[in-house]
Amino acid sequence: MWPFCTRRTLNETGFFKQFTEIHCHLLPGVDDGIKSIEDTLEALDLYEKSGVSNIWFTPHIMEDVPNEPEKLKERFNEVCAAYNGNMQLHLAAENMLDALFQQRLESGNLLPLGNEQRHLLVETSYFNPPYDFDDLIQSVKSAGFYPILAHPERYMYMEEEDYARLKEEQVLFQLNLPSIAGMYGKTVEKKARMILKKGWYDLCGTDTHRVHQYDYLANEAKIDTKILQKLTELLTNKVL
Repeated sequence: MWPFCTRRTLNETGFFKQFTEIHCHLLPGVDDGIKSIEDTLEALDLYEKSGVSNIWFTPHIMEDVPNEPEKLKERFNEVCAAYNGNMQLHLAAENMLDALFQQRLESGNLLPLGNEQRHLLVETSYFNPPYDFDDLIQSVKSAGFYPILAHPERYMYMEEEDYARLKEEQVLFQLNLPSIAGMYGKTVEKKARMILKKGWYDLCGTDTHRVHQYDYLANEAKIDTKILQKLTELLTNKVL
């Protein structure tokens, strides 16, 4: 696809052309992501220059960051009013599988991902699984959603057998692109390569929290083009 080069940046390869971003923290001032609308607009400009066509904002919802969907919608509408570009902007959320998740799920007051609103982006602690992890996944499915596990390669407690079990339970895996660029360290990169080799990734996103993070990922980080070819074969972002 990209002959004579073994490592190139994502923008050099055109990887982001017509890309759908499904995981980012660009909604300003609501979590540990971008803090101001000005920075959000700067980030959106970089995305658009890369060729991205759709962006799903996925702010955290968890015990420590108790965002209410209605408040997030208000903030999202403010961003949409200030944005003058050509990308399509959408709002979803990244849901922590914590002690309050079941209550939030049963309330139905959620921000699902995808045009049909049938996918739910979920995460766990990086260090420990929720004690009722399997039950929570089943609850997501019973509620009519397809669970998408955000950045599985970053969970220190997970090993190959854990990933295999989750795939048997039809959990979708979302790769963080910075993982394969080595931006979280060698251990995470190695796990990401393993999961990719197994063909277990279904989607990818950038998990951008800062303008400079996306700029580095798109324009400076060098990635093995064979990995990008494999990702292009696997990804289903476009069908969400």
